[in-house]
Amino acid sequence: MTDLYQTLSRDVAAHGLVLRGGFVPAEGDGVPDAAAGKPTLSVLMVGNTDGTMWPAFENARRDEKNPLDAWVARVIGPLAKQHGARAMYPYDLPPMPFQRWAQRAWPLHMSPLGLLLDAEFGLWHALRAALLFDRAVALPLVPRTVSPCITCAAKPCLTACPVAAFSAQGFDYQGCRSHLATPLGDDCVNGGCKSRAACPIGAGHQYPLSQRRFHMRSFSGR
Repeated sequence: MTDLYQTLSRDVAAHGLVLRGGFVPAEGDGVPDAAAGKPTLSVLMVGNTDGTMWPAFENARRDEKNPLDAWVARVIGPLAKQHGARAMYPYDLPPMPFQRWAQRAWPLHMSPLGLLLDAEFGLWHALRAALLFDRAVALPLVPRTVSPCITCAAKPCLTACPVAAFSAQGFDYQGCRSHLATPLGDDCVNGGCKSRAACPIGAGHQYPLSQRRFHMRSFSGR
């Protein structure tokens, strides 16, 4: 790894976050300029795995709209400025193809749920930011992996949802939200998505209950 990658790894780790590799943009990646008039030559991805981020967030959260997004921006924004990078986030408009970028940077695989699966952490990881540099950054070698979903015949993730929101046709967003809005959805809202938890890959890295509850309440609006 380069000194910059190692330094950034330490910087984000202080907040429970982790660098998830990087890539050199190519045509079709949809990566904007790193700065006005300066093309992006390197992209580093920032995310979280298992529950490591959660204590740092809970200790620093504020009473504000979208507290997790706001906290990530407070952490990543100054680090990006310090290292001469442009920070981008999954909620930016217009939306950027963060899933495509993540798969360019790290060996992630599309799961039947439409979430990216990591061979070690399963579905218990997320992307939080991308750092765009107008200079070349030497990147770590990342081993390629084969998707565990290929050999998972049972696919319990597709049958665990109480309202069958996941199928070969995709995610029934409205069906899921409608269920969560009723008392019948209390178990999902308070305990986390049953389909996500049903995946056997990375089961030992599951988010803590407070984190699962936070995400489900944010999604459901409750």
